[in-house]
Amino acid sequence: MNFSLEIGPKTELDNLPALKDVYITMLPGGDYKDTSEQAAKLAKNGFNPIPHFPARSIENDEQLKEYVSRCKDGGVKQVLVIGGGREPVGKFDSSIQLLETGYFEHLKIGIAGHPEGSPDISDSDLEKAMKDKKPYADYIVTQWLLDPQPIIDFISKQTVPVHVGITGPLKITSLIKFANIVGAKNSLNFLKSNFSKALDLMKPRDPNELIGKVRKYSENFHIYTFGGLKETNKWLKENSYV
Repeated sequence: MNFSLEIGPKTELDNLPALKDVYITMLPGGDYKDTSEQAAKLAKNGFNPIPHFPARSIENDEQLKEYVSRCKDGGVKQVLVIGGGREPVGKFDSSIQLLETGYFEHLKIGIAGHPEGSPDISDSDLEKAMKDKKPYADYIVTQWLLDPQPIIDFISKQTVPVHVGITGPLKITSLIKFANIVGAKNSLNFLKSNFSKALDLMKPRDPNELIGKVRKYSENFHIYTFGGLKETNKWLKENSYV
């Protein structure tokens, strides 16, 4: 199996697990220069940095071009192009607009997948957006989920590899909080319908059950740590994933 994980532009790199692929967020209000600088540091340390390019956080063509150039100069070979959960700060309001610029030429491109839908876009618009983006995409990274069935159904419809989003070890309270934020409706219902199991999640949750059900459909898993990098690192080592 192949694992990747996600960190912030200010995350200290001393305690990163020995995973090759490391994504760097650019959250609403963040600065693309911070993300590109973190990417350059990762590249120098032997990682494969994968910066986020959130369309709604990028002001214009000039800024996008500079962001791409900074990343390439820092050793970036791969990017994740997403819409980004905010009101647009400039001319871009969807990831397809970034992809159509052609600025990502010679880079491996990932796009976002939403097996349970997105709070930022209707299901029909989401389906159309996925169809429009597919010609540009080398692979898809999904939102994190807890219910395996939507993931399996989603993978069956795709023509490019799918990297399945999972959480690192998290408590039930944190899972509910983040599920509400990303609109993971089925995952919330999954928790409620398996409430006896959910009680066990008062201690850090082990993602292995989900991995076991999904891995015959995909060998690639993307870990959302939500700040729990230490716990994620420990879990990876305990399961001999690194």
